[in-house]
Amino acid sequence: MVEREAGPLSLPDDWPAHPHISLSLNRMGTFDWHLDSGLLHLDGPALAVLDLRPDEYDGRLSSLEARVSRSEGSRLNEVVERALRDGNVTYGAYLRIRRRDGNLRWTHTQGAIRRDPAGRPYRVIGIVRDATQELADSAARLELSAVRRVRTSVVEGTAAALAHARTVQDVIDVLKDSHGLAHLGASSLVMGLMEAGRIHLVAEGPEGSYVPGTRVTRTDEHYPMSEVVRTLVPRFIESAEEFAERYPVLWPHISGLGINAAAYLPLIAQARPIGALGLLYQEKSGFTAEDRNLLVALGSSIAQSLQRAVLFEQEHDLAEGLQQAMLPRRIPAVPGAEIAVRYRSARLGRDIGGDWYDVIPLPGGRVGAVIGDVQGHDTHAAAVMGQLRIVLRAYAAEGHAPATVMARASVFLHELDTDRFATCTYAEADLGTGVIQLVRAGHVDPLIRDTDGDCRRLPVPGGMPLGLSAAFGQLDYPVETIELDPGQALLLYTDGLVEQPGADLDDGLQLLAALVRDGPRDLQLLADRLCEVVDARGGEDDVAVLLLRRGGARAPRSGGRLQQQVAQRDPEGLRTARHMIRAAVAAWGARERSDEIELAADELITNALLHTDGGAVVTVRVLPGVERRMRVEVEDGSSALPHRRDAGYSGVSGRGLQLVEGLADEWGVESRGNGKCVWCEFIVPDRPSR
Repeated sequence: MVEREAGPLSLPDDWPAHPHISLSLNRMGTFDWHLDSGLLHLDGPALAVLDLRPDEYDGRLSSLEARVSRSEGSRLNEVVERALRDGNVTYGAYLRIRRRDGNLRWTHTQGAIRRDPAGRPYRVIGIVRDATQELADSAARLELSAVRRVRTSVVEGTAAALAHARTVQDVIDVLKDSHGLAHLGASSLVMGLMEAGRIHLVAEGPEGSYVPGTRVTRTDEHYPMSEVVRTLVPRFIESAEEFAERYPVLWPHISGLGINAAAYLPLIAQARPIGALGLLYQEKSGFTAEDRNLLVALGSSIAQSLQRAVLFEQEHDLAEGLQQAMLPRRIPAVPGAEIAVRYRSARLGRDIGGDWYDVIPLPGGRVGAVIGDVQGHDTHAAAVMGQLRIVLRAYAAEGHAPATVMARASVFLHELDTDRFATCTYAEADLGTGVIQLVRAGHVDPLIRDTDGDCRRLPVPGGMPLGLSAAFGQLDYPVETIELDPGQALLLYTDGLVEQPGADLDDGLQLLAALVRDGPRDLQLLADRLCEVVDARGGEDDVAVLLLRRGGARAPRSGGRLQQQVAQRDPEGLRTARHMIRAAVAAWGARERSDEIELAADELITNALLHTDGGAVVTVRVLPGVERRMRVEVEDGSSALPHRRDAGYSGVSGRGLQLVEGLADEWGVESRGNGKCVWCEFIVPDRPSR
């Protein structure tokens, strides 16, 4: 307070002001209510507050009915009576009066209750005042508080929703679908992300607002997003005129959208710009300090979510690339079979896992089909899957029995530097006979689809998952042998196809069987149908599917199969083998090529006996097919593969394989579990010669 210098003072005659003057200037009046007589005195200012002329009021309460409605009068009476009854010394109440022009006005009355020595109330003295501005200010404060709560909740809710966003598109969907833009007053948004030093547009704003040439922009161009990325300072545009003045290149393209304000925010994560966000408004009259703070906070939350999304997508792309690289690039054509394979990554979780499939050509025209699942959903699971797939393929291609393949794969996984285990089903199929040997390691049972479309579960005795069986020393895997008729299909799959959170596995298997039963007959279309269901359902696990159908009619029986074991230094055994081949040639109608067959077979047997430490097993048989072929196989216990040598002009040895290649229509070498098999084939007449 400022003090004036001391000196003679000249005070007004009416100083200090009388109380009724102070009350009148502040739109207050007084009343004196004599309870016994019921008379209520109202002074002039009080009558003015109630919008009454002196001639309209006679001192009785009934004179107030023109201004105080019955409901408001009853509510005021309840307040007064309660105060009188409870022994209160004061009371106060707000009530609405109807003015002379019909409008309502809020007023406030406050009274002091006088009592006699016995405590009986007999008089109330108080004030009446205009409360319109008071309540208006209060309502405004409440409304402003509500708006603040809404905006704060929008930012908090958007931040909570963004916490679950995994991709850039998820972030955009959250911003567009959460109604946050509407609560913030924005009509649409634009968003760009930094990539290789340029801003790539990922959200285009309102329909019809695309500006040619802005899909990819440089940070030094004269666009608002380029400016905020370059300066790291938000830009708030508060009018269409300001927009046109600041950005004359951009404004002509969006001037017809009715935009009158915009907020462009740099998206900063770990102290570097990763993009920019623009909020466009059609009905906005400036940005308050609170508006700006909220939008900056929103931009910070969006930036953090976008960075997580970008990192997630990069990790996902890396993991998915690793997964695809580990899966077979192509499935070999298998005579006598139709095969369809599919892989689908999860739609929830980490989007990558250790599921795999494989189709392996095996010796003797057989084929191996594998389906498996390594524990976990990350790049490590995909890496382990790739190693396990290659090892299992190698064991199978060597000719090991199915149970041995599974046991060796389990030992490999146990000795690998990992804590993961894997489930797997391995099927070795002879499509000529339809015989399939199945081995299951903790995996879900396969399904069989009959020629009439019916589908059923195929229970297969199983062992422990790969890795665990080796850890617990339980490497004995039972083998289930079935016969697949022509037209029947075997369905191998991973548990992501049938398992759902909260659902029973048997229910999932029944649903899958029904889906296969009602699905298309074509295996490729059926595999697509299964994947469509997986894509629509989503889930936390990836899915691999392998369908194998035996094609054609039932294969004709072969002409026969003869086998003879020949030990080293056993001339009698060698003569017996030669006699067996000669007899087979004669019995199976191959006399026209008898010399070629006998000579090539003799070379293979001699090589096995000379160049290995053990004996040989000679097998001769007729292969059915389009071309009838006679096949001679010589197995030995050595893993060393034969190779052709240059015998020279006068050399005696080294011409054996050259001779076999010249005599036979085809020849080759196959690895077997205990060594190798060298074979040659000869096309022979369809009917035995007489």
